[in-house]
Amino acid sequence: MSGHSHWAGIKHKKAREDKRRGRVFSRLSKAIMGAARRGGKDPSSNLMLQYAIEEAKADNMPKDTIERAILKGVGELEGAQIESVRYEGYGAGGVAVIVDAMTDNRNRTTSNLRLAFEEHGGNLGTTNCVAWAFETKGLIILNLDAERLDEVFDFAVEAGAEEFQKSGDFYELTCPPAQFKGVVAALKAHNVQYESAQITEVPKSYVDLSVEDGRRNLSMLERLEEDEDVENVYSNLNLPEELVRELAGK
Repeated sequence: MSGHSHWAGIKHKKAREDKRRGRVFSRLSKAIMGAARRGGKDPSSNLMLQYAIEEAKADNMPKDTIERAILKGVGELEGAQIESVRYEGYGAGGVAVIVDAMTDNRNRTTSNLRLAFEEHGGNLGTTNCVAWAFETKGLIILNLDAERLDEVFDFAVEAGAEEFQKSGDFYELTCPPAQFKGVVAALKAHNVQYESAQITEVPKSYVDLSVEDGRRNLSMLERLEEDEDVENVYSNLNLPEELVRELAGK
């Protein structure tokens, strides 16, 4: 899972940049609205909304802003009608890319994303052109002390985790979506802090890239992430070690 691990680290770094640019509240609000629209406004019965709210609180989003986002999502508050749209396409070197967006203007979003793909040697594809290359998993990124590894591995697997591996300075746990809530609860019960916890799209296999194609794909993925309508970006890229070392040195 090296390609996914590299991108998880890049996204982790990118999230901090987004906060400095002041975009994080907009992204979090859209995530809350989308989760509420898909599963209702009660966090106790809507897992995705529950974790969107937790993430918003962790970034100090005011309670009334969270509540307004929930009401907008279920159509109980006047405001722009937001819809969830999934885009699929290819990056340079045949990399598969999925983009989840929340938008009030599908034509605008489609045009912007198509341009982002094409300017970096990729192309926007049709529905389900790359969906087969991914599977939905719970992904939890941890910052662990070495002495707790065996302990965390044991109770995480007992709670339903499937994989537990090192990823740069972090450790990654993956699990089926149905076990996600239980694994997170087990971490909390054992006072294990996590960097992020989400249900995401994990590649079934990876595309090895040259340094040039790696750079082109990273530029494209960052461009996609910067679009205000984009909620999440998933890719099956596997960066060459030379480029990984270069990124680590920045």
